[in-house]
Amino acid sequence: MTSRGSGTSGPGKRVRKAPAERRHEIVAAAARVGLTEGLECVTLRRVADELGVRPGLVGHYFPAADTLVAEAFTAATMADLDTLLPERPDGPGDDRPRAVLRRFFTLTSSTEFDDVSRLWLNARHLSRYRPGLREHVVAQEMLWCRRVEKVIIAGTESGDFTCADPWAAALRILVTIDGASAYINTSIDRRGDCVVHLARTVAEAELGLAAGALEPSPEPS
Repeated sequence: MTSRGSGTSGPGKRVRKAPAERRHEIVAAAARVGLTEGLECVTLRRVADELGVRPGLVGHYFPAADTLVAEAFTAATMADLDTLLPERPDGPGDDRPRAVLRRFFTLTSSTEFDDVSRLWLNARHLSRYRPGLREHVVAQEMLWCRRVEKVIIAGTESGDFTCADPWAAALRILVTIDGASAYINTSIDRRGDCVVHLARTVAEAELGLAAGALEPSPEPS
């Protein structure tokens, strides 16, 4: 399906844009394709179709498709991280470590996270053969871990959590999320609460919290 919201009007009628704007547009389109169809589908032609431009235009900015695949992965996972664990939470009280993690686990256990789970699984497989993508995957793994670690450190300093090694705890939490997500393509219809909430349960144990402490807050009646 071709997007027509990019300011273009078809392959033969290209609209001139600033190079940085055009490059960002191409990466964003590639990220959409990667999320919905898989990183193998991020080709110069497919992204050009998504934008309604000629493949040569995409190739001008990304002569090597592997570079576009790697940047598409980073763009998609970075946007997701900023949604799950924003650097600056939005509302009053949202910056409390327990509230931040409660929201994080609520979102990661929802079906809205499924496309990103598939993307991570896809990227880790392809990174075995694509060194450029592997570098991006490792960088994002470290970034996600640091952001979880930051929340744990804040909670430990405030007395909300008890954790001797925030980095190790963050790593174990993310590995648990990845482990549960490994079945996203085969067992999505058989996921029970024990799998859906596995990462939250692990986090509660890692942070010295009572069972259920990070469960979603009840909706106001």
